[in-house]
Amino acid sequence: MKKLSLACVAAMVMVSCQESMETLTERVFVFAEQQCLLMEQQLSDTNTPRTYTPQGVFVTASLSWWCSGFYPGTLWMVYNQTGNESIREFAEKNSRKLADVEACQASHDLGFQYWNSYGRAYQTTLDTSWLPVIEDASRRLAERFSPKVGCIRSWGALNETRNFKVIIDNMMNLELLMEASKLFSCDSLAEIANTHAHTTMANHFRPDYTSYHVLDYDQETGAVKRKMTAQGYADESAWARGQAWGLYGYTMMYRETGDEDYLDMAQKIADSIIPMLPEDAVPYWDFNCPAIPYTYRDASAAAIMASALVELSTFVTDKSRSKFYLATAERQLRSLASPEYMAEKPGSNGCFILRHSTGNLHGDGSNRILETDAPLTYADYYFLEALIRYRNLK
Repeated sequence: MKKLSLACVAAMVMVSCQESMETLTERVFVFAEQQCLLMEQQLSDTNTPRTYTPQGVFVTASLSWWCSGFYPGTLWMVYNQTGNESIREFAEKNSRKLADVEACQASHDLGFQYWNSYGRAYQTTLDTSWLPVIEDASRRLAERFSPKVGCIRSWGALNETRNFKVIIDNMMNLELLMEASKLFSCDSLAEIANTHAHTTMANHFRPDYTSYHVLDYDQETGAVKRKMTAQGYADESAWARGQAWGLYGYTMMYRETGDEDYLDMAQKIADSIIPMLPEDAVPYWDFNCPAIPYTYRDASAAAIMASALVELSTFVTDKSRSKFYLATAERQLRSLASPEYMAEKPGSNGCFILRHSTGNLHGDGSNRILETDAPLTYADYYFLEALIRYRNLK
C-alpha cells in the first residue's frame, strides 16, 4: 500500500524546489542508462521484462505480451539521450525480437508493441529495414476494424461472434495507424483511426468527461450494449490509467490531424481529472476507489498523464491553461523522480526505474499478484518520454 505522510510530501516539495528540471532529467537518464545495462543481463532472446516482486523475483513475459514493445522503446529513448552505443545495440536487438508480427496478430495492442519499438527505431535511425514490420503490424491492426461499429475490436479473435468489446486503451494504438498512413501513403489507415476516435468520443465518455473502461457493442447494428470496467473499481468509476489513455490518445490525435474536436476533448479530459489528483499528483489506481487514501497509487498513470500534458500544453492557445497543464506535468515528474517512486540504486527494483504502479488489480492469478504496487515496464517508458518532451520544450 502506498500512502504518503504530510511530512514526506513536504520534504519532496522542498527537495524538488532545489533541483532544476534539467538537472532532474539528467539524473534520471543517468540512472536509466545504468538500469538498462543491468536489465539486459537478465533477459533471453525470447522474453521481455514484466515486473519485479517484493520477494526479489524478476518476472519476464513472452514476446506476444501486449507490453513487449515498451522495453525496446525505453532503450531507444535512453540511447537518444545518452549516446551509449551499447544501449543502441540492445535497442536494436530487443526490437528485432518482435519481428514475427503473425505471432501477435490476435492482439489489438499492435501499436503498443510495434510503434513503440519499430517506430522509435525507424525515427532514430531512418533505416528503411524497419518499415516492413511497421506496415505489416498496421495492416493487421486495421483488420480488427468494423465499419458497422466504427471501432477496432479489442479482445478476442477476428471471427468472434458473441462480443465486440472496445477498451479506452485502444486510443493509444491509433498512433501506429496514423504514422503508417503517412509512411505508406495509405489514407484508409488514417480513416480507420479517425473513425475509431470519433466513435469512442461519442460513446465512451460520461457527461463529466471521465471514461468507461470497456464498451460492448452489437457488431451487427453498432449499438452499445453495455458500458463497464475490467480494471477499474466499478463500472461507473474513473479508472486512473484509463483516464490517462484517453487524455494521451486525444492529444496525439490532435497532433496527427489538427482536428479541433480532438483538442477540445483532450482539454475536457484534463480539466476533469486534474482536480482529482492528490497532493503529489500521482493518482490512486482508481479516482473513485472508496479506500482512498488507504489504497494503491499508480505511477504508470501519472507518467502517461505527464507525457500527455506536456504535449497538450503546446497545443492550447490559452496561455494560463497551457501553463497550468505544464505545471501539473512538472508536479508529476518531480514526484516520480523522488525517492518515493524512483528506485533507490542501480540494480535495485529489478532494474526498473519506477516503483508503485498498479496494473490489473482485479486480474486473475498472476495479473493481480504481480502487478499490484509494483514496477511496470510502461511506467518507465512514459516517464522517460515525458521528461524528453519537457526537455525539448526548454
